[in-house]
Order: sequence, then structure tokens, then C-alpha cells
Amino acid sequence: MTADDLVALVQGYNPKTNEKLIRAAFDYGAEMHEGQFRHSGEAYFTHPVSVAAILTEQQLDDATIITALLHDTIEDTPASYAEVEKLFGNEVAELVDGVTKLTNLQLNSTQTKQAENFRKLFMAMSKDLRVILVKLADRLHNMRTIKSMRPEKQVQKARETMDIYAPLAGRMGMQWMREELEDLAFRVLNPEGRASIIRRFITLQRETGDVIQRITGDMRHELEQAGIEADVFGRAKKPYSIWRKMQEKELSFSRLSDIYGFRIITDTEEDCYRTLGTIHRRWFAVPGRFKDYISQPKTNGYRSIHTTVSGRDGKRVEVQIRTRQMHDVAETGVAAHWSYRDGVRSKNPFAVDPARWIAQLTEQFDAEEDHEDFLEAVKLEMYADQVFCFTPKGDVVKLPRGATPIDFAYAIHTRIGNACVGAKVDGMRVPLWTRVKNGQSIEIIRAEGQTPQVTWLDIATTGKAKSAIRRSLREEDRARFVKLGRELARSAFAHVGKEATDKVLRTAAKNMRLDGMQDLLAQLGSSEITGHDVVQAVYADLSPRKGEQVDTARAVVGLEPGQSFDRAPCCHPLPGERIIGITFRGQGVTVHSIDCDRLSAYEDQPERWIDLRWHEGNHPAVYDAVIDLTIGNGTGVLGRICTLIGEAEANISDLEFQERKPDFYRLLIYVSLRDVAHLHSLMVTLEAESEVAAISRYRDVNAVQHAEKGA
Repeated sequence: MTADDLVALVQGYNPKTNEKLIRAAFDYGAEMHEGQFRHSGEAYFTHPVSVAAILTEQQLDDATIITALLHDTIEDTPASYAEVEKLFGNEVAELVDGVTKLTNLQLNSTQTKQAENFRKLFMAMSKDLRVILVKLADRLHNMRTIKSMRPEKQVQKARETMDIYAPLAGRMGMQWMREELEDLAFRVLNPEGRASIIRRFITLQRETGDVIQRITGDMRHELEQAGIEADVFGRAKKPYSIWRKMQEKELSFSRLSDIYGFRIITDTEEDCYRTLGTIHRRWFAVPGRFKDYISQPKTNGYRSIHTTVSGRDGKRVEVQIRTRQMHDVAETGVAAHWSYRDGVRSKNPFAVDPARWIAQLTEQFDAEEDHEDFLEAVKLEMYADQVFCFTPKGDVVKLPRGATPIDFAYAIHTRIGNACVGAKVDGMRVPLWTRVKNGQSIEIIRAEGQTPQVTWLDIATTGKAKSAIRRSLREEDRARFVKLGRELARSAFAHVGKEATDKVLRTAAKNMRLDGMQDLLAQLGSSEITGHDVVQAVYADLSPRKGEQVDTARAVVGLEPGQSFDRAPCCHPLPGERIIGITFRGQGVTVHSIDCDRLSAYEDQPERWIDLRWHEGNHPAVYDAVIDLTIGNGTGVLGRICTLIGEAEANISDLEFQERKPDFYRLLIYVSLRDVAHLHSLMVTLEAESEVAAISRYRDVNAVQHAEKGA
């Protein structure tokens, strides 16, 4: 495509375009990318030109078209932001820089969470939505030409497209782009599945003839008889759309009915409803398959009537009815805000303001404290379709498909959701896990003192409800932890003959750089800090003074000068235990406990045995031992165990869960200790805990050091 061809495309919808600036951008981009080639061997600049051409199909403004031509210059050529700004203005430079930053975000669905990618996309969109429009067009052209990439790169890009870019295009209202992106990715990810559906289509067409042409003709005839002027279009649904429906409904291709879609474009909104009546008089309406997005539009501006009808042969077809203005928004989605028609910015009344759309999409998550909750919520909202329900007063509440009365309650107000104890749907009492449907009237039953339950997290489907439930549960947990922390603080200070007054606790919080006394107590109650830590923060001089500690490098007596040692990982010998050394040529000595089962492997090599002992004195708490612990699966049990270990002045270096049962956990706790007496004292303390069912020292005879393997 030449500069003349591209200018002609833009002038087709915007005769007042700045032709000179577009040509200058074309020439500049060609010059910057001179000598660069794509994987296919084509000149690289064919790609930016193709991206610009895709955006002309949406009739976008000059700045967006120029950005498409230059979108890789700052990243891949000697061009700079300052130079682009000087030649093409601040608006274009900002857009090109935005696309560059978005490209560098590494939106790889196999390496990072999808929701994290959505978060990055929202941040990029918040400044100027046109950055995403260029990026989507860029991805579409790359997917159209993906065959020139390495097979493993094709799969990576296709999965990324299916998980991130296709849903985003759909959310923005560009359904045609979503369908094409999905189908191109489907071609890579499951070529056999796609080919099988296409073969079935061919067979079906051979058996039934051209169904689309026949039904389109029937619809046009019915509309002419009713005196309605309208355009009728029909098409078979995309292979991926059919495949997804087969997977969701667990149906074979032969049992799928609504594999054809028809679109009727009218002149007025009144004609839309007249058309609906005409279609329903001629064909049978399928119950539960009607949606009126004209009276209740989607947040991205989408308006249309959807209905599914069936003929006497039982074949179902989906019909969409909309006006021409509604159709323009349906084709371009949020991008309609920048569309031009006949040289002026389109004044489509249904186009959504992009800034308001982004604000609506993210405002309900702004107050969320937990980053992961935010991401999950965004992901849920990205994929959601909508149903419309009514309050008892007749107000409309939009919810995603699959929502429950819990979601409805939180959609009205967090306070109503938190106090929910039941719900009535169309006057009938229903369980809270009931899935609500279009048009239902829902009444929330509340009770004083009710608080959200943990099980609600499995019932709720909206991000707003899940976030509010988690926030309430955290606050409830915090209150419990503060209460427990108060008791632990009282006990810890009593051990040193002091009182845990509010002033003392505030001083401790300040010295520990915590946000006040409540934060200190909450962390103490949840085992994030220990009572010993809190006492030390105020009365450091009250802790017993330790004598000179034994240097860990000379902790073992009996070695040759310069000879190094390692503790065997099978038995983790501790100071105070009887020990034996096994020599390894060039690798030093491995120290075992005298009762270690591993020593039997060296019974026939007595020349490698060395009689050793631990140095007497105070050893630092740096020697790992492993405790095999079985505890009840109850609230706060693990926290209490961790607190007891901390109060025993032992440090947890690792935790490994061996078994997770509904009523108990079995885990290995790696603790750093001073000596065997320290271990014994700790195990006695833990065994006294009521929720500890079994405790023992864990030794792994199969754990062999690297040196031992090579001996």
C-alpha cells in the first residue's frame, strides 16, 4: 500500500484530513524502518501501514492513523520522542510513546496472571484509549501474518491473544475484531478442531442448501409486507464461537441449532420494535433468549435487540435488530468517539465518552486494599455478559451473567450486601446461590448484626461483591487478632515484670515503625511479630545478656587444621548431641548424629570415620532442625504454633505441608535453634498446645549432600 492508497482511504470518510501530515508520517516511517524486515521477508514498514489501514476501517482521526504509521519508530529505530513531537506534534508523540510503553509491558499470559495484564492495559487506557486501539490493530495484523513466526512463538502469541486481546476488544464493543482475533488464535491453538467444524459446515450446506440466503430472503419478504425499510444480513457463526458453545453445553455439532446469525438494520428505534414483532409473528420465539439492549444499553454504548427464533424445521437462528447509528457503535465500540463522517467528528448519540467508560470500569475497585483482589475483580468484569434485574421499586440493576442475589445486594450498596440473610426473586424465597435471570425482581432480606460469611466468596461472581466480602472478613479477623494480641502482649510484659499499658504499646509501635497500637496488636495476634519483639522494642535492657557466642566456623572440635565441615542434611545434628564425622576427599567432613541411620552406609569404611564433639559454650540460633507436626485444621491454630516458636526464640526458616485434610494438617517446620536442649524445650512447649495431635523430630535418610553423592 502506497501513501496515495492510505490517504485515499482516510479521505473516503474524512475529506478534510490533513493529507500533508499523513504523507509526511508515511515517508518518515518508511525512512526510519529502512533496511528492517519481518519474519516473512517483507519490508518491515508494510506492517505499520497495514495497522493504519485497519484503523481506517473504523474511520478514526488523523492522530490515530499517524500513530499507527509511527507506532514502532521510538522503540525499534533511531527516532526519538523529541523528534516525533517536533515533526508531528505533542498529541501524536504522546500516543506513540504510549504504544511503545504498552509494547514493553510483556503481556505474556503464560508468565503472568491475566488479570495483572488487564491492570496494565487499564493503566495505559486511562491516559488515552487510542493507545489500545492502535495496539489491537497491531495485534490483529500480527495474527493475520502469524504463519511466518516460529511454531512455539505462534502458540505463545495465539494464547496471549485469546486470553487478553480478544476479550478486551469485546469489552470495548468491537465484536467483529474479537471474533476475528479468536478465530485466528483458534487456527493456531487447535487447527484440527477448527478444520473439523469447517468440514461439518460444508457437509451441512451440501445437505440443506444455502440456509442463510433462504432465511434472509424470507425476512426481507416479511419486512416488505409490514412496510418496514431495513437491510438484512446473514452469516454463519465463526468456528471458535461454535467450538466454545460445544464445550460449554457439552453438545456435538449435530445437536447445535443456533449456528447462524442474522442482523437487521433499520432507520429508527420505532422500526426496531416493529421489526421484532414482525419476526416473532413469522417465527417461534425461543423462551429465555431475548435481550433488549436498546432500553438497557451496555456500558460501552452497545444497543441492539437480540432474539432467537426457530422455524417449523426446528432450526434456531439468532437475530439482532438495531438502527444504523446503533450499528456504527456496535462495529467500532468505544472507538466511535473518534470516528469521522464526511470530514467532521461523528455526532453519534450512542457513542460513549472513553474517559467515562474507563472510570466506570475501574471506580468500583479503587478503594480495594488488596492488590490481588483488585486483579481478580477486573478479570471477572472483563469477561462478563450482562443481565438486568429490578429492585422492588422498579430500579434497574445490571449484573454479569451467572450473578446471584449476593451480587445484586452489593450492587445496590455494600451495607445492604453485608447485612443480607436471604432473598426473594419474583416474590418467592430462594437460596442465596440462585442464579438470577433477565427481568426478575429481587428483594434482599436483611438482619441487624449479620456479617458476610466465608462461603459467600464461592457464591458471589462480581468483583465488587467479592472485594467487599473480603474486606469485611479482613476487618472481622483484625478485630479478633487485636483482641488476641492484647492478651499476648499482657503475658509477654508480665514475664519481665512490666505492664502492657496503652502508652507502652504505643511506644513499642513507634519504635517498631508500625501504624499505631492497633496495628501492633493485630500483627502480634496474627503471629507476624512475637511478644518478645514487642518487649525488646521498649525494654531492650531487660532481656538476658548473652555470653560470648561460639563461632560457627569452629563449632566442632576434632578437625584437622584448615579442615571444613558441613552438617548432614539427613539428621541435622545440633550442638549438644554426640556426633561423628565422615571424610570426603577434597570435600571436607560431613557431621552426623551418632544415631543417624545414614552412617550404616559407611560401616565397611572405618578409615573415613572421625570422632568429633561440639565446642562447649553458647551457640547462636543458626542450626536448622526439622519438626514433624500434625495439628488440627482450625482458625488461628497455625498462627498460635508460629507464635509459640517465636516466643521460644527460635526462627522458622521454612514450612512444608505434607498433608492437607478437612480436619488436620501435617507439616514440616524448619526451625533455627541453638542446641539440642533448645529443641527439646521447644517440642515440649508445642506438645502442650491442645491442637497439636502429634510431634516428632524429622530426619530424612534419603537426603544426601552433593559431596556425598560424588564420593
